[in-house]
Amino acid sequence: MTDLTARKRWLALYVLCLADLMIVLDSTIVNVALPSIRTDLGFSEASLAWVVNAYLLTFGGFLLLAGRLGDLYGQKRVFLFGIAEFTVASLLCGLSNSQTFLIVARAVQGLGAAIVSAIALSLIMILFTEPAERAKAMGMIGFVLSGGGALGVLLGGTLTELLSWHWIFLVNIPVGIAAFLFCRVLLPGDATAKRGSLDIAGAVTVTASLMLAVYAIVNGNQQGWTSAQTLGMLGGAAVLLAAFLVIETRVTAPLMPLGLWKARNVASANVTGMLLAGAMFAWFFLSALYLQRVLGYSALEVGFAFLPGTILWGLSSLLVSDKLVMRFGIKVPLLAGLGFYLLALLLFARAPVDGNYFVDVLPAMLALGIGGGITFNPILLAAMSGVEPSEAGLASGVVNTSFMFGGALGLAILASAAASRTESLTSAGDGALSALNGGYHLAFLIGAGFAVLAGVVAAVLIQADAPALAHGHEPVPAGAEAD
Repeated sequence: MTDLTARKRWLALYVLCLADLMIVLDSTIVNVALPSIRTDLGFSEASLAWVVNAYLLTFGGFLLLAGRLGDLYGQKRVFLFGIAEFTVASLLCGLSNSQTFLIVARAVQGLGAAIVSAIALSLIMILFTEPAERAKAMGMIGFVLSGGGALGVLLGGTLTELLSWHWIFLVNIPVGIAAFLFCRVLLPGDATAKRGSLDIAGAVTVTASLMLAVYAIVNGNQQGWTSAQTLGMLGGAAVLLAAFLVIETRVTAPLMPLGLWKARNVASANVTGMLLAGAMFAWFFLSALYLQRVLGYSALEVGFAFLPGTILWGLSSLLVSDKLVMRFGIKVPLLAGLGFYLLALLLFARAPVDGNYFVDVLPAMLALGIGGGITFNPILLAAMSGVEPSEAGLASGVVNTSFMFGGALGLAILASAAASRTESLTSAGDGALSALNGGYHLAFLIGAGFAVLAGVVAAVLIQADAPALAHGHEPVPAGAEAD
């Protein structure tokens, strides 16, 4: 392979990271601007949630379908459509002057986000087949997927305070245009596209199931977890998922070939990813709330508080994670990273009402930076290991769905537990801040429990081979024996 070809592949990776960063930033940059959006467009407390929920419904609902469409009709072609669609939807969001217009535009934006997220990993599998290069590439995309949200807090606060909430969407326009043009030139052609028929029945049932489950989860705290609406939607999602699995066993060209789950690392990595996402959301959202509501930080100050951990996250992800995987295989760095997650969450679980940033916050942020930087690479490698090139998009969609659902469900559980604990402490006579902080402490401890469970699953089920290659390549041992 020539140096020119190698340079083109790495340039393509940088552009893929840029495109994926747009999607990841959107998950937190909007949350920072919600108060301004509410004031400007006159949202009620209940209707404001749809600015987030409309996006989550289409994003979570279409991840699997989007990944499979890439397998069938070409990764590059579908990826470019996703970037273009997300960019146009961002323009519509930025120009919105009514509640309905913004909510509809956010739903359209979520569809583009699902396409970009689902296909980015499969494109990396196509671009990089050598173990060392793939580990390094996965480290870069892992940092974008996991650490980009912290950057969104800083960017969202800056744009909202200095300009207006419209710019949190409009900033995507030049980035999206640049990503589209560069990807069109740098990405390889669609040689692996099957051009097969689409499993319509499977697509409808699994997409409807995921959308029902997302809606039930994101509204669970508001409607009540035992309410008829929540239980009915979760039950409907389960029935549709069962119907989807039955369909997949009977059609000749299934949307999700069930043989995908025979690979030991694929299933166990997705379960680990779900639990890890729950732990990560515990850190990210609840630590931001602690800084704002307990310590009184502004949105911009919260962003700067996250900055040291984000920088360390990037450095460990880009400079260390691939070397650890090549030296020790998948399991050792994954367990070490989860250990840092556990340490950070336990540190936050003891942060006092009058906490000092350098004593009570920064050590946990730095521990999360190290843990996040070295954890996502092995999970992504394990989740994509042993997968046929023609099913890489589907595998990418599955792991993105696992992260999305793990984070959403984890956050719902943690928020509910925190609110219940705060109410209990308030009734017992604790002061407002003390009760609020006590609720956060419980939530952080539950998040630590997620990290422990993720570690148990990884230790027992994930094999310790070095970065798994695409189908047709053998994994290379790297200092750890396979289970």
